Amino acid sequence: MASDGQQFPPQKQDTQPGKEHAMNPIPQFSSSDYKPSNKLHGKVALVTGGDCGIGRAVCHCFVLEGATVAFTYLAIPADLGYDQNSKKVIDEVVNAYGRIDMLVNNCAEQYEGNSLEEIDECRLERVFKTNVYSFFFMSRHSLKHMKEGSAIINTTSINAYKGNAKLLDYTATKGAIVAFTRGLALQLVNRGIRVNGVAPGPIWTPLIPSSFKEKEIAQFGSEVPMKRAGQPIEVAPSYVFLACNHCSSYITGQVLHPNGGVIVNA
Repeated sequence: MASDGQQFPPQKQDTQPGKEHAMNPIPQFSSSDYKPSNKLHGKVALVTGGDCGIGRAVCHCFVLEGATVAFTYLAIPADLGYDQNSKKVIDEVVNAYGRIDMLVNNCAEQYEGNSLEEIDECRLERVFKTNVYSFFFMSRHSLKHMKEGSAIINTTSINAYKGNAKLLDYTATKGAIVAFTRGLALQLVNRGIRVNGVAPGPIWTPLIPSSFKEKEIAQFGSEVPMKRAGQPIEVAPSYVFLACNHCSSYITGQVLHPNGGVIVNA
């Protein structure tokens, strides 16, 4: 880390969700230190937003652990903010693999802004459709094909707990996801389906250079106690833990916090 706190070379991408190959450095979705142990052998997983960032790392770890993994954005392209698209994706996965054992709701978009006045109806609808509506739709259609022992894992954010003035609409969606996770966990506990969440801190993903200004990107992650951004592979094991019944069978309605040391009391 440079003496001025610089984490990354200044860089910017103009479209979301951003492209990994254009990032400097390339995000780490794998690690030789990760030692799989067949935790998810024979399971079928569906991961939204699984083509890059945290989603890609989750897919990679799930496969290492023995799961069959389907994912959206590039493998199964669809705008999941619409109910019919979500149903189409679920049907495609079930037709191919017969069931869904693990659903990871992970897709998201965010836009930086300095005031509430900047957030018009079109943008608010867009962000909520991707970040919240898709979680409802994907979960609702997946449940028809889930049995006892299945798991739903929702990606929320540290911003749901500490707030973020520059990502107001995004932060609101992440708070909604926490509440959705807790409520759905209570709904499904008698069916033996666990629902949990992961609230990452600053993680080096394509969403970052496609959301922030160059100066902010250069300093990204320096504000947490560990003084650095995390890598996707440092977050993905949280999803493996929550997906694996013999690791987390007594955990539902909870959120894990891989965030570089930020204390979250909520």
